[in-house]
Amino acid sequence: MQSTTLRVTRHNPDGCFETDDSIAVEEALELRLDGHPVAVLMRTPGDDKALAAGFLVTEGIIASPHQLRKIETRPDENRVLVFLNDGVEVEIGKLTRHLYTGSSCGLCGKATLDAVFQNLTPITPQPMIADTILLESPQKLRSAQKTFDRTGGLHAAGWFSPDGNLIVSKEDVGRHNAVDKVIGTALLDDIDLTKGFLLVSGRVSFEVMQKALAARIPLVAAISAPSSLAIDFARRSGQTLVGFLRDQTFNRYA
Repeated sequence: MQSTTLRVTRHNPDGCFETDDSIAVEEALELRLDGHPVAVLMRTPGDDKALAAGFLVTEGIIASPHQLRKIETRPDENRVLVFLNDGVEVEIGKLTRHLYTGSSCGLCGKATLDAVFQNLTPITPQPMIADTILLESPQKLRSAQKTFDRTGGLHAAGWFSPDGNLIVSKEDVGRHNAVDKVIGTALLDDIDLTKGFLLVSGRVSFEVMQKALAARIPLVAAISAPSSLAIDFARRSGQTLVGFLRDQTFNRYA
């Protein structure tokens, strides 16, 4: 369930009145890997299998769907169980949301970038995406935001093919979760992310750029602004970074 209905008091110039309002749902999801609890993700329910797969990719735990034996979702328990194939070894103690998190945990600056690039190599070469295709993408993503239409409370992320088709779109209360859901869906459906581009509905943080690099996405675009660390990251990673993609204009930062 991505939204719920609650009774609220609405105020306007004519006074106030009781009415129903659609609210975006946020719940904790426990991720277990081979029986070990490794993370609790605050997310909008739905696409939990994709979220788990994407999280494992963007945290550098797996790189291929062939490493996965099974993903079992237990929505009644808000839990997802991931099992790896025999021979795939993971150091459970390193699995933590502090690995590459962005502004929420206080990691910042060049030391953070150096730590990431020890594990992720830059991208070359870049695909050629026409400006007209970039400029058409925000409306396509907006048209896919069905839960946002009801609640006004969710971020969105979408992956577009080089010719501008919206292939995967996801919504979530956390922009990083929406990105993980897109990447996880691509992993499970065997979609090659290296040729197109990712569009996010809000701003671009360091964490979004890192997740895109882990999935080898060469171009990230956003409706709003990038952070300074996101720009630094893009310039070092070989990724193209576009911001303020709206009203037929955009800025290219890297």
